[in-house]
Amino acid sequence: MPDEVTGSDWTDREVDLIVADYFDMHGKWLRGEPFIKAHRHIALHQLTGRSEKSVERKHQNISAVLVHLGIPWIKGYAPAANFQRALVDGVQRYLTARSAIFESPAAIVAPAGLAEPESLFFEAPPMPRLEPTPAPLERIVKKFDPALRDARNRALGRQGEERIFLHEQASLRVAGRADLARAVRWVSQEDGDGAGYDIRSFDLSGRERLIEVKTTVGQSTTPFFLSENERAFAEERPDAFRIARLYDFARQPRAFELAPPLDKCVMLRAATWRAEF
Repeated sequence: MPDEVTGSDWTDREVDLIVADYFDMHGKWLRGEPFIKAHRHIALHQLTGRSEKSVERKHQNISAVLVHLGIPWIKGYAPAANFQRALVDGVQRYLTARSAIFESPAAIVAPAGLAEPESLFFEAPPMPRLEPTPAPLERIVKKFDPALRDARNRALGRQGEERIFLHEQASLRVAGRADLARAVRWVSQEDGDGAGYDIRSFDLSGRERLIEVKTTVGQSTTPFFLSENERAFAEERPDAFRIARLYDFARQPRAFELAPPLDKCVMLRAATWRAEF
């Protein structure tokens, strides 16, 4: 048993060990495989000399980094801030060498075993955060942009749209409006992108609900991209336009809805510029 190390920053070797341990547990957690946290703490204590309490705290620090990367964090390791820059560098080293973990942190498939996959509970949206990204995280967030990752993942986007499409049909049928349920259209699938929304649905009175679906494997506050076409359409049809935000999609999808004016519920920042001659 090594002597207990206290009062010093973690070395790069120690950081690499605990980051690798976290992501090993992370994979097991996402796959539903069992592991015993206490055993992992003891093993790391034997390797590093750090106390089991210090090891657990460092695991929580890694969860805090993953929050900003839009990667689901291991339940039981609640995010804890105030981490050293070396930990962020360690996570970046790990993800750079294993980019597939970031591109598809949960193999991004719809959760299995649900009796009614189309049923979905909508909760209140989160409040906009006014705090900037912590300085130690700016570089890694730019390198592994969760909004860009989700936007590029067409399979994830399609699964999210399908989930909302089925949810809208089911909700109308349950409410006794099977006629409207049959009229719900998956516009982006049937007509292609460009309409400014993905799903054409209805409320119980028959008024249009034009839904743009945004899906992530991250948490509720993970940022997302909104195209200029979508933003303009939200201003053109504020009565009907809605954003359905699906999150934690790799495990148990949860959702909330945003309605115009969008700048009242999210912080909109210009992301791209179009150059013309």
